[in-house]
Amino acid sequence: MRTLIVLRHAKADQILGLADRERPLTGRGERDAKRAGDEIRAAGLAPDVVLCSPALRTRRTAELAFPEVEISYERDIYEAYPEDLLEVVRRTDPELSTVVLCGHNPGVHELALALAGGDHVFRPGAFAVIEVESAWADLWPGQGRLVTHWDPKKG
Repeated sequence: MRTLIVLRHAKADQILGLADRERPLTGRGERDAKRAGDEIRAAGLAPDVVLCSPALRTRRTAELAFPEVEISYERDIYEAYPEDLLEVVRRTDPELSTVVLCGHNPGVHELALALAGGDHVFRPGAFAVIEVESAWADLWPGQGRLVTHWDPKKG
């Protein structure tokens, strides 16, 4: 059994004239990113790696949520469609059992829905924990089971 944690970056600031990739987290975003990591650890999950978009808001979310975990910055996660995100996951080392994908909406939300269904929203800082039986390289839509979903506004 493998576990994929699909995490949307925490709340980011909108700053006029600043490139989208350089948007920082807000104060609330910083707190929510830490809380997401705390919730994941409290659930007994220990990620082997974080696959992360290179945008500042996702990098900071991953750093705050998983300070002790290796972060692999993947340019293919930025502005990605769910099919692109699934391809990133498929390239994951087959020896790893728990993987976090930290990215952007709508792609991360659509990926979580494609893999495991559900009717949840994916606000900034939200995550879905999805169990899969197949190897990462063989992962296809519909093969996951939603274990839990966490929303910083409700958690």
